[in-house]
Amino acid sequence: MSTRCPSCQTTYADDARFCPRDGTKLETVAHPAGNPVTPPFIPPPPPSSPPHSHARVFQPLGSENRATSQRTGPPGAPAGKALDYSKLVGETLDLRYVVTRKIGEGGMSFVYLANDVLRKEPVAIKILSPSLSQDRTAMARLRREADLGGKLEHPNVCHIIRLGETSNGLVYVVMPFVEGELLCDLTNRAQQLELAVTVRYITDIAAGLQVAHELGIVHRDLKPENIMISRNSDGSDRAIVMDFGLAKERQVSAEIKKLTATGIVLGTPEFMSPEQLRGKPLDPRTDVYSLGLMAYEMLTGKLPFPGRTQQEIMIARLKSEPTPIRAARPDLDFPAAVEKVLLKSMAREPSERFQSAPEFAAALADAARRGGAASGVLDRILGR
Repeated sequence: MSTRCPSCQTTYADDARFCPRDGTKLETVAHPAGNPVTPPFIPPPPPSSPPHSHARVFQPLGSENRATSQRTGPPGAPAGKALDYSKLVGETLDLRYVVTRKIGEGGMSFVYLANDVLRKEPVAIKILSPSLSQDRTAMARLRREADLGGKLEHPNVCHIIRLGETSNGLVYVVMPFVEGELLCDLTNRAQQLELAVTVRYITDIAAGLQVAHELGIVHRDLKPENIMISRNSDGSDRAIVMDFGLAKERQVSAEIKKLTATGIVLGTPEFMSPEQLRGKPLDPRTDVYSLGLMAYEMLTGKLPFPGRTQQEIMIARLKSEPTPIRAARPDLDFPAAVEKVLLKSMAREPSERFQSAPEFAAALADAARRGGAASGVLDRILGR
């Protein structure tokens, strides 16, 4: 599996998304056998939500007859025969969730569609990998989000309905199931989005983030792969933020040490804030920075910090200013105020950014609507 730059035709590993030379979004190169390389799966999301409660723990029915390898469960979990996480179709979790179909898998989890027999509605269930379920920090974050499940219920948030654990150490997360398309898939297909569409999605995402931020939850891993675009019953669409509790705090300093001789960083995250790259404490303004990067990508199809290598791109984020939209895409005609709003959202210092996601979204909407004309919102926010 690999990806290729449509501009310079350079081929990269399958985990690369942007060309380090010019910032162009990479295209997927098919397998030798002709099968396309698909992006990593990110689970479906949701607005409706059953009442939150903590589950009693039950071993999935029928699991004792399944031939699987033995695994030690997380600290404090009763010992038992491990399940094959990739083959849970037909199992029943918590005497309530009948697993009907596997709908995806990734590095941290398997994702299944299940039927909630009590509420008679579909749910999405993420079966966490052993490495994640034994990560104390990640599990503490998940438990906290589960405790706040009811308060996180919002049309633009995919919240946790329940966090459960079986007697043999299988840890699972139950979320409402809503069909849709990942933002990364949408932008890959469209190359760039219209200004009005971008403003609408940013406004949705900001509303979801604010609910979490008011509860003291920072996403930490905001990116297009964690945004689902869902269709409403009236035909309109909306953006939904996913995977708050599953967003692990990355230790980038360790990744930087893995630079190859060519300066390529293994697994470099593309939407991290400067304070994340420096390993500094994080607050909601780090999500504002990531949201600004996402808006820039939606509008241009590129990221604002080009470089010859991934290392240069990371250093640019710490020391340089973002590439203006007019320089990255001179063919696009956006109001000058839009560019100023985006630059403010991506300020290196958190104190110089918008101090909340809704503030950023309101400024972007106002700049787009007024075409750069003076307004009360922009006068105040941009310091006119």
